[in-house]
Amino acid sequence: MTAPRHVPVVADRVLDLLEPAVLAAAAPVLVDTTLGLGGHSEAMLERFGEARVIGIDRDGDALRRANARLEPFGDRFTPVHAVYDEIVDAVRGAGADRVTGVLFDLGVSSMQLDQAERGFAYAQDAPLDMRMNPDDPLTAAEVLNSYDENALTHVLRDYGEEKFARKIARTIVREREREPFERSARLVELVRDTIPAPARRTGGNPAKRTFQALRIEVNDELGAYGRALPAALDLTELGGRVVVLSYHSLEDRITKRTFAAATTSTAPPGLPVVLPEHEPRFRLLTRGAERASESEIAENPRATPVRLRAVERIAHDQP
Repeated sequence: MTAPRHVPVVADRVLDLLEPAVLAAAAPVLVDTTLGLGGHSEAMLERFGEARVIGIDRDGDALRRANARLEPFGDRFTPVHAVYDEIVDAVRGAGADRVTGVLFDLGVSSMQLDQAERGFAYAQDAPLDMRMNPDDPLTAAEVLNSYDENALTHVLRDYGEEKFARKIARTIVREREREPFERSARLVELVRDTIPAPARRTGGNPAKRTFQALRIEVNDELGAYGRALPAALDLTELGGRVVVLSYHSLEDRITKRTFAAATTSTAPPGLPVVLPEHEPRFRLLTRGAERASESEIAENPRATPVRLRAVERIAHDQP
């Protein structure tokens, strides 16, 4: 099976950020926590000839496709079937204790969006699935057909930042009594008909926030990422770097908060000397969240919403 060729988002900037750490390491190990079709991993392996790359993905199909794509690199690439919050076990299982660099390219992958039957894309009628790992039990249809109104409102409001969450949730609960939800076109139509007409005139397809919310709930994306990012920081060796590409404000908020904690002194204000245990372990490599350039977006429209943040480890953990 040949992996579709796709353009990894802001790949050159990612590589530029990782390069100083790779060049300084005796035996560099990089982790691509969101392997997808392997575009970023391929770019790392090509540019950094001495580096090993551990590629993690929860989607077995993506893992197979990426592994076929990266087969020419031999044992420099190690695929791991896991969710990225299992990064510690993945790295240890691949024979490493510390890593030189970690990349998170969050959200749904190109392959998953392009496979209509997976149900991620609201523009195509498909079964309401949305599982990144098809072996997981929870589907979007089950969420829609079994969650009560309050739970659905929470999902749509907190994960989709949907202003009309309560109204949509109430309509879903009413309509599923008539017929359970099975396919995406019906949900798209319901959301469009439920949202007031003035709110439908801007911001693209009105169903996109509902689909984002369901996808995040089905895959526990924010929970898994909230566990994975601190674990990745803990694994990073001195001089190592962690780079994050996020695509909506919820992911970016977790990144910003976690990076802020890692790059801020914990010493009480006013101390004349800051003890080593209070010194920050990391420093920021980006000023705020970087966005893709106009030329990058023209070449790869999926880079439009990306927010890039990165940090470098500058101190060991204190015992």
